[in-house]
Amino acid sequence: MGLGNLGYAITAHRAQGSTVDTAHAIVHSPEMTRESLYVAMTRGRESNRAYIATDEHHLEDHQHRDDLQMTARSVLYGILQHVGAEHSAHETITTEQDMWGSLAQLAAEYDTIAQEAQQDRWVTLLEHGGLTPQAIDELVETDSFGILTTELRRLEADGHDINDLLPRITRAGGLDGVEDLGSLLRYRVQKVAATYQPSARRVSLIAGLVPRATGITDPAMRQALQEREQLMQQRLDALTTTAIERPEPWMSIVDGLDPDARATAVRVVAAYRDRWGITSTSPLGPVPDDDAKRIDYERARGLLASHQPDQQDASPGAQQRRSRTL
Repeated sequence: MGLGNLGYAITAHRAQGSTVDTAHAIVHSPEMTRESLYVAMTRGRESNRAYIATDEHHLEDHQHRDDLQMTARSVLYGILQHVGAEHSAHETITTEQDMWGSLAQLAAEYDTIAQEAQQDRWVTLLEHGGLTPQAIDELVETDSFGILTTELRRLEADGHDINDLLPRITRAGGLDGVEDLGSLLRYRVQKVAATYQPSARRVSLIAGLVPRATGITDPAMRQALQEREQLMQQRLDALTTTAIERPEPWMSIVDGLDPDARATAVRVVAAYRDRWGITSTSPLGPVPDDDAKRIDYERARGLLASHQPDQQDASPGAQQRRSRTL
């Protein structure tokens, strides 16, 4: 390789403003700030790679702790918690409270607990569908099992009868020797669900967005989920009240609505914005690429549209304005 193709090692601080074809960052300490990591991981035009050192070479012998395992994940987690920019005590407290009490945080906690709490239920339904204990044990250990169960909970919250659907698609057969059983089952469930109209009576969403977990038998798990559901509802109540009392630019979408419809529309938008960290002046922000976010976007968009005035009674100009603001 000629000299013209070679690069040289520099610190993340000195790398600010520089751009290369490929960047390779060596990270060895959780004491690195997340701002520095951002700089290091955004210098490459074509690729950016991080190499995480876990030997704790930067520490003195007396600083090593046997009770803490240093892994690549723990190093990166420590860095993401280490903010370099200075904040006032008030800003720090406010930011922490807002982060841990947000719908994004509470929904993430709810999803994690629900996945664990519903596992026995899904296993039982798979058994009813004819899967062998060995096949189920192997499926549970795969990454695709978590994705499958998340989809089952979402479809059930949208009104589908999963107690009937999952065993039925499992009994359809053709599962022997499948390399990724979880992905195949998820595909089948989605395909069958798309051909049936779900029951509106079964729709069960928290804050209009988060699929509610059902069939929980463990009392501790059920209580943990109920607590987070209550916190999400309280958070949304507060967000809705604040938005109505101190309107922001995105509130133009509710202009002209009667008080009840206005409060409902504000609640829908506030839930989506807090769930996904939307800060744009348009109510729901840009159409997302992420599948999970896109589902919530379409759900919020549909709910919002259902509370708009009858389009036949609105002028063409008003219709166009509403279309642009969604």
